[in-house]
Amino acid sequence: MATPHIEVDDVNLIAKTVLMPGDPLRAKVIADEYLTDAALVNRVRNMLAYTGYYKGKKVTVMGSGMGMPSIGIYSYELYSFYNVENIIRVGSCGAYAPELNLYDVIIAKAAYSESSYALTAFGYSEEIQEASPELTEALCEAAKGLGYPFASAVIHSSDVFYRAAGDFRAIRDRHGCVAVEMESFALFANARYLNKNAACILTVSDSLVTKQETSAAERQSSFRRMMEIALEAAK
Repeated sequence: MATPHIEVDDVNLIAKTVLMPGDPLRAKVIADEYLTDAALVNRVRNMLAYTGYYKGKKVTVMGSGMGMPSIGIYSYELYSFYNVENIIRVGSCGAYAPELNLYDVIIAKAAYSESSYALTAFGYSEEIQEASPELTEALCEAAKGLGYPFASAVIHSSDVFYRAAGDFRAIRDRHGCVAVEMESFALFANARYLNKNAACILTVSDSLVTKQETSAAERQSSFRRMMEIALEAAK
């Protein structure tokens, strides 16, 4: 059955593993460039979703939108109503660590956040939500198999993009976060509550340390290594 945000009526049109970039146009790029027999299965609110095959494995790729409320809705519906078992967030991030450069790949072990998402939704009071170990290890093994370097670390999931108060260095130093994004904490909390699997792989799009940044077009269509690692890890 369709949900308020996903128009798919047949659960078989959604794969057990879903790759979720924030940008729905990045979902289209992945489908066009990597999937065979890809079909557009959702366009509600232009949150594009495609299902196809990667090396014989059925995979769905779907945008999540920006921020925890957005990915919280889409991932919850995918897990709860479409029998999805694994969601891999593929996204961009801002580097907190000076040793990280543009286009470096990070596989998240966990996400720290000040967000009330997990507490409000499920009563989870922890400031850190863990990625699923088995799916995260699959990403690490895929990266090694492809010969792509990566960092495995804790990240910061923020509710705020334009932050006027506080300093990222305090968060970095207190919680060991090497980079910041805006979605994974909610995804990990949903997976924990619903007994599903969630992981996150990120590409550095800008640095809060060096002030280097990529363009919007580069963020939409680049980041090939991250995409290939996630596809290889898909079950």
